[in-house]
Amino acid sequence: MPLPRSLLVRYLLLAVGVIGLYTLLHKNYIYVPGAEPRVNACFTVLARNHDWRALRDSMRQIEDRFNSRYNYPYVFLNDKPFSAEFINMTRSMTRAQVHYGQIPSEHWSYPEWINQTKAASRRKEMHEKGVMYGDSESYRHMCRFESGLFFQHPLMQQFDYYWRLEPGIKYECDINYDPFVYMKKNKIRYAWTIAIYELMNTIPTLWTSVKKFMHTHPDLIPSTNSLWWVSRDNGTTYNGCHFWSNFEIADLSFYRSKEYQTFFDFLDREGGFFYERWGDAPVHSIAAALFLQKEEVHWFNDIGYYHPGWQHCPSGNAWLDNRCTCDPNDKSKTITNANWGKCSHEWEMLPDTPRA
Repeated sequence: MPLPRSLLVRYLLLAVGVIGLYTLLHKNYIYVPGAEPRVNACFTVLARNHDWRALRDSMRQIEDRFNSRYNYPYVFLNDKPFSAEFINMTRSMTRAQVHYGQIPSEHWSYPEWINQTKAASRRKEMHEKGVMYGDSESYRHMCRFESGLFFQHPLMQQFDYYWRLEPGIKYECDINYDPFVYMKKNKIRYAWTIAIYELMNTIPTLWTSVKKFMHTHPDLIPSTNSLWWVSRDNGTTYNGCHFWSNFEIADLSFYRSKEYQTFFDFLDREGGFFYERWGDAPVHSIAAALFLQKEEVHWFNDIGYYHPGWQHCPSGNAWLDNRCTCDPNDKSKTITNANWGKCSHEWEMLPDTPRA
């Protein structure tokens, strides 16, 4: 017996409503997990056109483990125009909105105060001494851009938080909550998952420049901060600890602050991004130590993450509950079980901020 016409119309209207709701949630990316509204945040990826295959792997990891439920947008940045192949191969990996932008030339070139002949000579010296990426010019532009310029890109201006994503990484555990929401609710401004010692031959004068900054701008440094983690002698020397910034989640107001901008501009004028090989990881980490309280920096100890070389792997119930596939006892990969992982354990030893 055929359905009455009025009932058929009702079913059709219901179907249209369901399709419309799906489109609203998944195509316009307005996703509300439970009762928690999504944060104004994005994944940010610095990439070259030939990175598309490795990035498909990275995106598959983060989509399967987290973002297929949240649909946070992606921002891809490149110093060259993105190819149609790159755009097609990355856009197809997600339902989320995807933005592609070219880095302004002034953010990927030598500032006027840099002596390029001297810079080339120093690259040659560092290469001869066996310094990692010692002779790479592009690596230095990348480090400078990631240290203080990426968040100035026009595509980044619309966002309040960012999560850095790179080619060739793995997320080895499910992420069953929203780290962005966690950070916003708990007033966390910087978050990490791997802490490691820096290669000190890449930054021979960085701490000298940091001390000059502290002497020049004492008014910008709060009386309580996280300095102890990077210097056990009240700022005389740097112990090399830094957050491995290939994974970081940050409140962009930290990088946009007067304190951080003044710090980056000071270091930029010192020339070490080009005359040495200052990396964005120690720059970000030292800034966090100078300007943030311990409670404003968070170790996402339950996020399983691998970057070629090292991994962080949770253990115990977190390993089981989050369907982890990494081996927490693998000393060849798991940073917290290796001598290079002391910085992670020492973060936990950092005294809490005194309360009035």
